[in-house]
Amino acid sequence: MQLATKHEVVDLVREHAHALENTAGNFDPLLDQISDAHFVLLGEASHGTHEFYKARAEITKQLIREKRFDAVAVEADWPDAYRVNRFVRGRSADADAEEALSDFKRFPTWMWRNADVLAFVGWLREHNERNKTQAGFYGLDLYSLFTSVEAVLKYLGKVDPEAAKRARQRYSCFEAFGEDTQAYGYSAASGMVEPCEPEVVKQLIDLQRHAGDYLSRDGQIAEDEFFFAEQNARLIKNAEEYYRSMFRGRVSSWNLRDRHMVETLQALVAHLQRQLGRSPRVVLWAHNSHLGDARHTQMGERGEWNVGQLVREHFGDDAVLVGFTTHTGTVSAASEWDAPVERKRVRPSMPGSYEKLFHDTGLPRFYLNLHANDELEYDLSEPPRLERAIGVIYLPQTERLSHYFHAWLSKQFDAVLHFDETRAVEPLERTPHWRAGEAPETYPSGL
Repeated sequence: MQLATKHEVVDLVREHAHALENTAGNFDPLLDQISDAHFVLLGEASHGTHEFYKARAEITKQLIREKRFDAVAVEADWPDAYRVNRFVRGRSADADAEEALSDFKRFPTWMWRNADVLAFVGWLREHNERNKTQAGFYGLDLYSLFTSVEAVLKYLGKVDPEAAKRARQRYSCFEAFGEDTQAYGYSAASGMVEPCEPEVVKQLIDLQRHAGDYLSRDGQIAEDEFFFAEQNARLIKNAEEYYRSMFRGRVSSWNLRDRHMVETLQALVAHLQRQLGRSPRVVLWAHNSHLGDARHTQMGERGEWNVGQLVREHFGDDAVLVGFTTHTGTVSAASEWDAPVERKRVRPSMPGSYEKLFHDTGLPRFYLNLHANDELEYDLSEPPRLERAIGVIYLPQTERLSHYFHAWLSKQFDAVLHFDETRAVEPLERTPHWRAGEAPETYPSGL
């Protein structure tokens, strides 16, 4: 097939795009595309854009109301998100949604402690109170090594004090490092100390061996609490390996992290299936770089896999992958790791990128089924184009190197939502840097 010109591709996108208006049923065409799929992966092109969070929340509400989705699984730490899960299910003492989000203390706090997540969590609590079939809220990530250790010890302290003593002894391997996971990873990877791997594996096996005893107590709540503890123990095992792998290179640590997220998803699906007596439906929230199929990106070419690829390989057409893009606006992001959140201006997208292509349609916001038409599908994958990814750090001065990679969009995702001009998500704790915002971009004139 002959390659189309840029203008021909722009016209084709404009022809097949569904304009998004602020009306009821805005996302109905996307729900039609989702059909009976059990897994919907909703991405984001940054970790700090209001329109991405709001759209994911609205789509998820429809999936829960109209298609009986059972869980929201997010790129967040397991124990922090599980506190939210208890709240939305009416099982916690938290007074409100903001208190339920208070365990999100680790950088980047604004990723989950923001106005859009606050509103969604409040809505989910109200929905669950009104409906017999409830939807839960779960984290998939593995950064919470020490928080998860505390959670396992707390659980065992309640159900089996002797087992808690054994667990405390095994996890004492980490004590010399305080809560500095990178110091542990470096010391273990360099041979300065013996890895904690044997002890954390023993602890996971010990917990699983006693599952029958722990589950014979108080019905579903007991089952949920054991599942919470078991996942924390599995997380500790995987996080221990992850922090050692950080010093072997990016590909190894990235692949371990995304494999863990998929393992957590699979464990969650099995847990919910036992409780529901049917196959559960789950919506995932994470960055595009995790949820688009890595096989069709520059990431895949260097040996990285991700959640989107592994989910597709495991669940096939039962999963729908949705990417999000923007051309310009503002974003909540930091300038370096552990730095304060800032409200930064997003530079207009680069020529040769999918974002610039979508901007040139003149449509302010739209949904596009990437498989709606064979010609469209081909023209949005051949040749590959640049795609922008802004994480928790945004460095506009090195944007091409720091934030762009090549991708074959219509193979990476099944659909895309484009918001041409976007604004920064509002953190619950606004720093002076965020309130001030960034001075308007005057490049290249400098005037």
